[in-house]
Amino acid sequence: MDINSRIKLNNGVMIPPIGLGVYLSKPGDETYKAALFALQNGYRHIDSAAFYRNEGDVGRAFRDSGIKREDFFVTTKLWNKDHGYDKALKAFEMSLKNFQMDYIDLYLIHWPVENLRKESWKALESLYEQKLVRSIGVSNYTIRHIKELLSYANVVPVVNQVEFSPFLYQKELQEFCMDNNIYIEAYTPLTRGQRLNDPRLVKLGEKYGKTPAQILIRWTLQIGTITLPKSVTPSRILENIQVFDFEISNEDMEFINSFNENFRTSWDPTNAP
Repeated sequence: MDINSRIKLNNGVMIPPIGLGVYLSKPGDETYKAALFALQNGYRHIDSAAFYRNEGDVGRAFRDSGIKREDFFVTTKLWNKDHGYDKALKAFEMSLKNFQMDYIDLYLIHWPVENLRKESWKALESLYEQKLVRSIGVSNYTIRHIKELLSYANVVPVVNQVEFSPFLYQKELQEFCMDNNIYIEAYTPLTRGQRLNDPRLVKLGEKYGKTPAQILIRWTLQIGTITLPKSVTPSRILENIQVFDFEISNEDMEFINSFNENFRTSWDPTNAP
């Protein structure tokens, strides 16, 4: 695996294994500069959302990068207030307008909104059939939510984007998704910096000559997820993608797996109806 590697999703679409997350990146120059810098330095995958209010900044960065449309991958998401068949179609139309693109590579349901998520999924299937999106998926879905979706879906989601790190190692969810040909996308793989000083992680970084952040990102790749580290700092954006020149041993992978403490930095969908 290297910076040019791609992962094949269940519909044959190829996705870069690392993407730049832009959640909490300020709309405007902060997001634009971070996205453009990332694209200029090897990233080809950026993960945004209507809720982030920075789709337009990401779109501008893609245009200004000079990279051909077919050579980059962009994700956005349907926000909670826009659930329902017609509302979801209108929300997607607005996202497409914000990006100033002809299509989106991956469109996700951001959260499993009660009573409306079936209608919303049918809207996403319609967008997929119209080739306005190349792939569709979900975010923050538990096993229960995915089972429900699979009971009525004509199109199986390609990914389930969830918070995922060694400190929130959702092994059962990942295994269930893998059994159904659904990739886990790991957001907040760096725990928003809250576990980077863990002595075990620091020691592993010293062993491999890498930073704790790079150990976390490499772990998410080797455990079989697509990973979405977020930063607006150029040096860290570079650091986060410099993870293809080493491999964590099987013994150390097992050790890192034991870090799980169900530690969340974001919303918990466990009890979402």
